[in-house]
Amino acid sequence: MALDPQLLEILACPDTHHAPLDYDPQAQTLTCTECGRVFEVRDDVPVLLLDEARGGPEAQP
Repeated sequence: MALDPQLLEILACPDTHHAPLDYDPQAQTLTCTECGRVFEVRDDVPVLLLDEARGGPEAQP
């Protein structure tokens, strides 16, 4: 099952900038359009926890 398109329209990065997220259905991830954090989608549920995100500002040298 894929994420509901209406849900994708309202999802945003949980960081203070609240930028929109891009969904990659093949990788089952959501990527912030501003900071680049990658959030996993597990069992069709987006895991929007900053502590569990990959990439982002802290990952850049």
